[in-house]
Amino acid sequence: MEGIKNYLMDMDGVILRGTTLIPGATDFVQKLRSQGIPFLVVTNNSEYTPRDLQMRLHYMGLEVSPEEIFTSALATAQFLHSQQEHGRAYAIGESGLTTALHDIGYVLTDQDPEYVVIGETTTYSFQRITRAIRFINAGARFIATNPDVMGPGEGGIVPATGAVAALISAATGIKPYFVGKPNPLMMRTALRTLNAHSEDSVMIGDRMDTDIIAGTESGLRTILVLTGVTSREQVNRFPYRPTWIRESIAHIEI
Repeated sequence: MEGIKNYLMDMDGVILRGTTLIPGATDFVQKLRSQGIPFLVVTNNSEYTPRDLQMRLHYMGLEVSPEEIFTSALATAQFLHSQQEHGRAYAIGESGLTTALHDIGYVLTDQDPEYVVIGETTTYSFQRITRAIRFINAGARFIATNPDVMGPGEGGIVPATGAVAALISAATGIKPYFVGKPNPLMMRTALRTLNAHSEDSVMIGDRMDTDIIAGTESGLRTILVLTGVTSREQVNRFPYRPTWIRESIAHIEI
């Protein structure tokens, strides 16, 4: 792994599983920090702000700063800012998304929005989804923070952004633009945040269909860890491969 100067790493399945840190995650982050190696925790979770996620990790025993956490909500806000400054958006999501949109100067409105933006939320409202459908039919552009169709919740899986976006797509005939992984845009935006280049950076993830393909298509080297959803046997089913496979983050040498 010579020549790697920057690390991007997924959160769920790489440094934590549910509400528990994966063994070795704290030591790995401490090694990066002690050697002055820049890193970002890159997550498709758009529900929480980086500050929220920092506190979540803090209570688990891992210290990272909000500036070391990059969410699909932040990537979505930066994308919208690059497309149109000071726009108007109708957003379905939690504080992670609404705060990111406010911070780039967007107005959140239900009066003639230019964009409909969908993110994670635990309180999907049929009324709000109906309003989003009508705005899109009237010409608003359709953006979603990530394509994940399900995620973990109390008692089992819960529908995520991609599932709700599919419902809206079925009603409108319009497909959203997904900003989060596996879109390489999120990787490139994260690299710019670090002021880093793909040639000397690596992406650590547990999913072949989001983390590894996003890293590969962005020109990064990739490390698949087997502490999440992908087993070693499943890797051969994909037409692309990670640069390295490791049992867990504890087995990555810096």
